[in-house]
Amino acid sequence: MSYARPPFEIIRDPRAMRAHTEDLRRDGRTIAVVPTMGALHEGHLTLLREARKRADIVILTIFVNPTQFGPNEDLAKYPRDEAGDLAKARTCEIDLAFCPDASAMYPAGAQTFIEVRELQKPMCGASRPGHFAGVATIVAKLFHVTNAHVAVFGEKDFQQLAIIRRMVRDLDFGIEIVGVPIVREQDGLALSSRNAYLSAEQRTAALCLSKGLAAAEAAVVAGERDGAKILAAARALIEAEPLARIDYVELRDAEELTPVTTLSRPAVLAMAVFVGTTRLIDNRVLRHLG
Repeated sequence: MSYARPPFEIIRDPRAMRAHTEDLRRDGRTIAVVPTMGALHEGHLTLLREARKRADIVILTIFVNPTQFGPNEDLAKYPRDEAGDLAKARTCEIDLAFCPDASAMYPAGAQTFIEVRELQKPMCGASRPGHFAGVATIVAKLFHVTNAHVAVFGEKDFQQLAIIRRMVRDLDFGIEIVGVPIVREQDGLALSSRNAYLSAEQRTAALCLSKGLAAAEAAVVAGERDGAKILAAARALIEAEPLARIDYVELRDAEELTPVTTLSRPAVLAMAVFVGTTRLIDNRVLRHLG
């Protein structure tokens, strides 16, 4: 059955969004949600286009979630441009935008959080304590409020995606989680809202992340299976860049995120690197296991 698409609408109240999406479900509509913190770029638009293929109704959420920022992180300066974001998103034929404020999503006295205990510990979890509890909690709330059948996320935030998939499985959410490959600039830099913080010199320096990933993958293709040597190939390119400072470069099982010493099944080479004061993340799943 085909449906006439409703007029585009912005909703800010969680109760209003839940009531509206409950009506849509009763009418037989399928719903896809793309959770974001705004500052949309082509990577986000790719997620919206994928969502458009998968459901009758596409919901974009824009919410800069305070609980996933640490005390010394960039919550106050995180880029915000709701009008610009909505204009971009509407080119992807979204139906609804959910744009609440923090008081609507976290009522006074809120003290309930979701933790995916083991998957949240390594990598970005070690560098950003509490970050993934904030992520899992807000994503769970957005799933409840939007009543979505499908949620679409980017694979650049690989650990986040793994955590959300495990949360959905463990808590029986009944929502399909779709991962979309990293969108990159022509020179290889992964698209990120934080790229806006980079100077021209830092922007060039930031290419060391994708170059490091490419070097590691080339080593695997050439037959290397020793995890330490694969990591060394990636680190060498990054450590050669004076403006870069490694937070972590790790080789982890692609599903369990446990450390990999010998490559025998798909593994993710994940990294977080400061370029200047801007922390960038990137990753590549290494599957050349023949």
